Amino acid sequence: MRKSNSSSTVSLLCAFGIAPIAFSAEPPAPAPLPGSPAIYIDHAAVVEQLAKATAASNDPAVAAVATTDQYLINEVRRGKIAPPAIHPGWTELHIVLEGTATFVTGGRIVTDASGASKIDGGVARRIDKGDVVIVPPNTPHWYQQIDAGITVVEVRFIAPVTAAAER
Repeated sequence: MRKSNSSSTVSLLCAFGIAPIAFSAEPPAPAPLPGSPAIYIDHAAVVEQLAKATAASNDPAVAAVATTDQYLINEVRRGKIAPPAIHPGWTELHIVLEGTATFVTGGRIVTDASGASKIDGGVARRIDKGDVVIVPPNTPHWYQQIDAGITVVEVRFIAPVTAAAER
């Protein structure tokens, strides 16, 4: 059994100004067992939560959808770029709901003399509504440019151990 990465998720979210609102002092609940009923999240509740975060001038604005010891799902609205990120042990899925941006993956994170970080040697792609990006674990990624805002569903889940990772 793999160790949960929930504490590292909380640290990463806080480091990038994302309030881990679905987390409390208690560890996240375990993921539902196979065969359990589906989890249903009302879209209106997510829209309301995201509107409140946006009105509070949070950028990124985050609406928690579901959090367990195996995954973290948020709807996120970004209006400005933030530093690049890496999520050890977690795969991340971004589904663009609206807006456009330049998203960079791979390469390495570098910091210049002023303390600003960017990705050097990554692959930059324009993404817009309907696009999906899957970021493997331990892969630098970054919204390098955001055009008038972008809203995505971000799903972060524990990456399965692969034969290559065990070598």
